[in-house]
Amino acid sequence: MQTKTRKTKVTSFLLVVIGLALYLFINEPQTVYGMHIMEGFLPVGWAIFWWAAFLPFFFLGVRALIKITKEHPELKIMLGLAGAFTFVLSALKIPSVTGSSSHPTGTGIGAVMFGPLPMSVLGSIVCYFKQFYLLMEDLRLSGQMLSQWPSPVQ
Repeated sequence: MQTKTRKTKVTSFLLVVIGLALYLFINEPQTVYGMHIMEGFLPVGWAIFWWAAFLPFFFLGVRALIKITKEHPELKIMLGLAGAFTFVLSALKIPSVTGSSSHPTGTGIGAVMFGPLPMSVLGSIVCYFKQFYLLMEDLRLSGQMLSQWPSPVQ
């Protein structure tokens, strides 16, 4: 009886080892060419591209903000609070599961309250505050950062 239990334990152990080896073999790390911009480096062509991608959303967001503040002037305080909330959360550098990026934090609640277009403007203001006062990003990366940063979908 004892040899049967021992045989079962050895078999279970071997299955676990084989399964782990198979898992590591299948999930072998591979070279990927993902997008991560090292500090201060963005070619001029890409900088122009990212600015061109960002500017339409910024101007539509300004138009939406003007409409919101004309129709409901009492929401100016809430807009300021949404911007402050976004700034505080983005300055904390909250780590995430897939890496350390706090770019989109705080924009989700503002997008729920006011929509994504006004948050693109507030997010860009927050990004410039971070650039000028906290020196967190390089100015050459602005277009790229702004085109991705205010997106509450990330």
